[in-house]
Amino acid sequence: MSNTVRTKLEAYASGQTMPKKRSTRSKKSKKVEQEQKPSIKVIDKVETISIEEQNNVIFKPNAGPQTDFLAAGEREVLYGGSAGGGKSYAMLADPLRYMGHPSFSGLLLRHTTEELRELIYKSQEIYPRIWSGIKWSERKMQWVAPSGARLWMSYLDRDDDVLRYQGLAFSWIGFDELTQWATPFAWNYMRSRLRSTAPDLPIFMRATTNPGGRGHHWVKKMFIDPAPYGQKFDATDIETGEALKYPAGHEKAGRSLFKRRFIPARLSDNPYLAEQGDYEAMLLSLPEQQRRQLLDGDWDIKEGAAFTEFDRNIHTIEPFRIPSNWVKFRACDYGYGSKSGVLWFAVSPSEQLIVYRELYVSKVLATDLADMILEAEAGDGNIKYGVLDSSLWHKRGDTGPSLAEQMIMKGCRFRPSDRSKGSRVSGKNEIHRRLQIDEHTEEPRLVFFNNCTNITSQLPALPIDKKNPEDIDTHSEDHLYDALRYGIMSRPRFSIFDYDPMGVPSRGMPVADATFGY
Repeated sequence: MSNTVRTKLEAYASGQTMPKKRSTRSKKSKKVEQEQKPSIKVIDKVETISIEEQNNVIFKPNAGPQTDFLAAGEREVLYGGSAGGGKSYAMLADPLRYMGHPSFSGLLLRHTTEELRELIYKSQEIYPRIWSGIKWSERKMQWVAPSGARLWMSYLDRDDDVLRYQGLAFSWIGFDELTQWATPFAWNYMRSRLRSTAPDLPIFMRATTNPGGRGHHWVKKMFIDPAPYGQKFDATDIETGEALKYPAGHEKAGRSLFKRRFIPARLSDNPYLAEQGDYEAMLLSLPEQQRRQLLDGDWDIKEGAAFTEFDRNIHTIEPFRIPSNWVKFRACDYGYGSKSGVLWFAVSPSEQLIVYRELYVSKVLATDLADMILEAEAGDGNIKYGVLDSSLWHKRGDTGPSLAEQMIMKGCRFRPSDRSKGSRVSGKNEIHRRLQIDEHTEEPRLVFFNNCTNITSQLPALPIDKKNPEDIDTHSEDHLYDALRYGIMSRPRFSIFDYDPMGVPSRGMPVADATFGY
């Protein structure tokens, strides 16, 4: 291997190279500087940075998620999950790809100055070994590369702190431990500071974090819930869940504003910690909630959650073509001012319930919702029956048919949900039962297609009612939960392994309704 080192960084995951910095220095001075710079070898489009010899590696991304994070091309990316996965080192390495570009301006944030100091210490260990001539300014809290590129390292512990960056522009912004921010205000505001005047310099926002913390809920809604892990998706509004698009009249009207992606981190991704075993043992010793968050990287565990049994790895499955001879039915919770939630179920031969489709909309008339349901079912074949919130059969004076009757007249068949005394608690208990692993089939009796992202994000987030621990807090987002409860309680508590010796099925609502005939 030649001792002559390269003078530019292979910066972009796409294989683009950084432009050379113009200089008036003599060829002699350039040669001296080149002999001091590290050599760079690109592996899988992500830099392995070494000094003099190939085996003297300062930083090499671990195969898998850490490499994926450094190679990601989406505008906003979250690298998160279990502790010890190498997230902080990945965050420090990412802006180094651009330090050869004279126009690069980056900002790396932590929530407090104490937390920031740890990142600074790590950067002081590796940055000067990678970039000869890079300087740290304690007064300005910034790294300055010989190219003129700058990376600020700062804190942002209050919403008002964003005003420090008013009028500034950055081509790269990173938030380390994103869930430490209680609200998305800082993240959203700093997005307005993201811009570049150089056409060959992309703009990115990057974040790392573990599950839990004050901002767990909003981070989960922004990055975790919209799409299966690892898949890019159109950025969405975390309040409405609707895709962010260019407005009507714009030349790009209807197109997505930008893409997001969540990359899960696991302890096993970091061979240095995983092989030792000591760190894993420490995480295994934690209480269940902390263990599932920090070791398993479980975003679905939450203090005070009603359904702690839910495990995305167990209860979500890849979509598949449902056999035509399986029973299918739907359940609906309607609301105009709030949300309307519809779930479609398939029943396997072992009486496992599979939620294979969802519809979650707001401010839709009941008759329009009926049309949307029928349109969604066009390729399903026969839907055996539907269950609808029984309150929709209530007459409102002499104004004509009830909302339920209006939907039925559209051809969308329903029967009332169970509204008997204790039905809410019974429904919740039945969900608990179905989430458990059946000892005979070794599978849960309730699973969800992984593209049903609304119900699989809402179910584990539902809190227990503090006044009535046997029920959920009805002030939470429970519309799809109610639809789930209606649907589950419409099926008998029965499987091929769940019977009594006399051949009498376990108690439950009959599948066929005597009044409605389905």
